[in-house]
Amino acid sequence: MDLKDFIEKFAEQFEETEISSFSANTSFKELEEWSSLMSLAIIAMVDEEYGVRIKGDDIKNANTIEDLFKIALSRN
Repeated sequence: MDLKDFIEKFAEQFEETEISSFSANTSFKELEEWSSLMSLAIIAMVDEEYGVRIKGDDIKNANTIEDLFKIALSRN
C-alpha cells in the first residue's frame, strides 16, 4: 500500500470533484461532494482494495487523506 495509489483510489470514489483536488493534505470532509454515503464508499474501497477494515470513527478522527492512509496502513 502506498500513499499515491491510496489517493488515486480515494479520488475515484468521487464523481464530480476534480482529481486535481486530491492530495495527501486534502481535508476530504471539506469537499463539497463529501457525505455519509461517501464515507461508506471509502470504507468499502479500503476493504476491497487493501483488505483492511476501517470504521466510521477512523474517518471521523482523520482530517486529511494522509491521516486516513496512516490509519489503514497501521491495520495492514
